[in-house]
Amino acid sequence: MTASTDVVRLLLAEDQAMVRGALATLLNLEDDLAVVAEVGRGDEVLEAAKAADVQVALLDIEMPGMSGLDAADALHRALPEVRIIILTTFGRPGFLRRAMESGASAFLVKDAPVAELVAAIRKVLRGERVIDPDLAAAALAAGENPLTPRERDVLGACTDGSTIADVARRLHLSEGTVRNYLSACIQKTAARNRTEAIRAAQQRGWL
Repeated sequence: MTASTDVVRLLLAEDQAMVRGALATLLNLEDDLAVVAEVGRGDEVLEAAKAADVQVALLDIEMPGMSGLDAADALHRALPEVRIIILTTFGRPGFLRRAMESGASAFLVKDAPVAELVAAIRKVLRGERVIDPDLAAAALAAGENPLTPRERDVLGACTDGSTIADVARRLHLSEGTVRNYLSACIQKTAARNRTEAIRAAQQRGWL
């Protein structure tokens, strides 16, 4: 990284423009922080981070184009030196686990005071991890995500109402294999059908 060590260069990814603008204004009030890139889509995160030479990326989870968790994974793989902070209104244990697996250094809920976010930015730059304590406790209580990565792929591909044939073509699987994965997802989520399995997985942050 070639960014100055005096001012921390931040990327802010949030699809709600008013929220993004307000947060950027508050962060820019800090002498040692500067929001140098703002995006409203998850699939814009990586290129914006490269172009602005950022040091810390603050990512919302729910964004069009790509989720903040998937954006975090892509960013961490391409620019592992960039620290990632996940900000979310969805305090789901499964999201916390996925965030950590995606290379995030911090996971905070949006209603936390700005002072906590500022402190978290400084901590992650020192190599520390910052996790909302309530979410950490909930994640421990909830246990591991029972869905395998491939099961998540298949169940996630069904969220837009795609048929089994559609999912099979998209994921280059046989229809029988897709049915088997969906059956496993239904069983693991204690659901009666794939619609309920999708809802249960989303509510737990497994999808």
